[in-house]
Amino acid sequence: APDIPVIDQAYSKLSNSITVEWRAVPGATHYMLTAQDGDSFIETVVKNSPGTVTGLKPATLYRITVRSINSGGKSQPSPFRKVKTVLAAPILSVHSPSCDSIAISWKAVHTAAGFSVSLMRSDGLGRMLKENTTNTSLVFTNLDPGTLYTIKAYAWNANGMPGDDFTYNQRTSPNAPADVRVAFSSGALRAAVSWMPTEGALTYSVTVSSGLLKLRCNTSSASCMVPSLQCSSEYYVSVTAYNDAGSSKPTDAVSLKTIPCAPVNISIEEDGPGHLLVSWSSVSFGHHYVVFVKSDDGLEVHCNTSYTQCHFPSDCGFTYFISVFAYNKAGQSPLGDVFNYTTAPCCPSDFRAVFMSSDTVQVTWAPVRGADLYETRAAGGSGVVLCKDTASACTLSALRCNTPYNITVYSFSEARGSNTSCAPQYVATAPCSPEIKNISKEGLSVVSVQWQANNEEATYVVTARGEAGLWHCTSTGNSCSLTDLPCGSAFSVSAIARSPAGESLPSYSVPLETAPCCPNDLILSQVTQSVTNISWSVGMGAQTYITTLQSPKGQAKCHTLQNYCLLGCITCGTNYTVALRAISETGVTSSCTYQGYSSSACCPSGVKLYRLSTNGIRVFWRASDETINYNADLRGSKGNFSCTPNSGLTHCDITEIPCGDVYTVVVTPVTDKGPKLTFCPKKIYS
Repeated sequence: APDIPVIDQAYSKLSNSITVEWRAVPGATHYMLTAQDGDSFIETVVKNSPGTVTGLKPATLYRITVRSINSGGKSQPSPFRKVKTVLAAPILSVHSPSCDSIAISWKAVHTAAGFSVSLMRSDGLGRMLKENTTNTSLVFTNLDPGTLYTIKAYAWNANGMPGDDFTYNQRTSPNAPADVRVAFSSGALRAAVSWMPTEGALTYSVTVSSGLLKLRCNTSSASCMVPSLQCSSEYYVSVTAYNDAGSSKPTDAVSLKTIPCAPVNISIEEDGPGHLLVSWSSVSFGHHYVVFVKSDDGLEVHCNTSYTQCHFPSDCGFTYFISVFAYNKAGQSPLGDVFNYTTAPCCPSDFRAVFMSSDTVQVTWAPVRGADLYETRAAGGSGVVLCKDTASACTLSALRCNTPYNITVYSFSEARGSNTSCAPQYVATAPCSPEIKNISKEGLSVVSVQWQANNEEATYVVTARGEAGLWHCTSTGNSCSLTDLPCGSAFSVSAIARSPAGESLPSYSVPLETAPCCPNDLILSQVTQSVTNISWSVGMGAQTYITTLQSPKGQAKCHTLQNYCLLGCITCGTNYTVALRAISETGVTSSCTYQGYSSSACCPSGVKLYRLSTNGIRVFWRASDETINYNADLRGSKGNFSCTPNSGLTHCDITEIPCGDVYTVVVTPVTDKGPKLTFCPKKIYS
């Protein structure tokens, strides 16, 4: 094992450790430091001197030894040294009671004889303050407001040995802001408060108080807007600065007087003819008043006074709009109630009466200033007709036709009474409306209209109106005739009366319907031996049609909405007369005649086939009429063949037909007009 080391010195700079220095031992690779406190000890292995033992208790006496170590083992402990650890650091509690002071307190430290506390600005400016004390609290004063300070404190023992130190950063509370200014916004009833920023302040609080009412505004800038102020009030404004250390003292209050409130209890009265007196109640903080009076023609006058009343000139028929404002150094009061005052209306002028019809007159006049209501009175006949309206026009209805009237207009004002209008005007109404009594047909396109003539010296005009156009007739009597009316048309017939006084209202309309037009084109075609198809062009005004085929052998008839019809039970080889009736929606009928129609000849019966040879065939039939010639057709895939016998014969032969085929044989009457009949029966021959 190596030699025993010798301790040169041992000392404590921290409360939880002791540092040891010794002379190196040849051959030693490590050293073991031992700190013993009674029965407990702490060991630490280091490579060389100096070495430190940690994890110790503060203010405690320890026995320190050193042993050298190599691969051969450990040496014996060195002679011990007694060393005491230094005191623990005091734990500080710090706050700033004012903007220029910091108060520090701590708990007592075991075996401490005194404490040393130093304070200095954290930015390094200024000098350091240091105090030694045996107490457990200390206050530094005359500091800079809103400034961050660094505080260091430690305890020492009876020998003056310092212990661990404790460091703490503390900011002083801010100083009260300076140069507080208040700008009042009269339009929005709010105040803008500004100030000079103070050192170390993080936020600011503005307090605006008036009696028990307090408004606050918090901000981090150097200005703040305080809304919702009341008119006619005096407020006191103060500002307080804040940071993490606390708040400053409030600034001295700044007085703020707001604009006056709008005047109330406004009264308006006519103080003699042509004069208005406006009065109101006084307003707190109101220095003077301005009254604005604006008439409805746009002219405005005003009165500036320190009293509570003003006089203005006035004219009849005018409406005046009156508003009163109070003023002080803060500005103009808000707009209060706007009052209107209307003087008595003047007499209406430019009176005119125009008849719109036989029983209606439109009366107009120039607008009257100040009038709220007009009454128009028409006296004539056996009664009076009244019309009340706020406009400068009125329509009098339900007047008697062909009657003179005396029309007068009155103007009224609900607040100021009435004035009579200008001189009345006499007018006569237009003729009375005629009443159509009868409409009769005098011919195919001529209609006679009769009415009751109940006017003197009147001309009557009858009008037939329809989709086909307009037709007129005129008379001074009680009837006239409408000519050249088109067929299949509907008309509305009315009449009016005309005289120098005007034109009457139309009479009640009477419907008129002319007979439907006959179709221009009618086509008949045979479908089968007993069925014929009839089609025709559309007849104007017709809704349904009845077609009839008439012969001595019988009648075929069809009633339809269409413009075609299938007629059955037709007898072949018969002459028919053709008739058509066009019927309108209301049942008006036109009878139409057309050229006669002959049905086709009858098909033969009893058709039989006989083989003549390997390539020949004879066709037999029974004729329906001996005067008719017939034709036999043979149609197959290898060719078509036909034969026509002489008149009176009922058979014919077809030869040279290919064998081994299937043929269709048809025997039809021979006609001198139109195509061959296709509906005669067919026979199959193989």
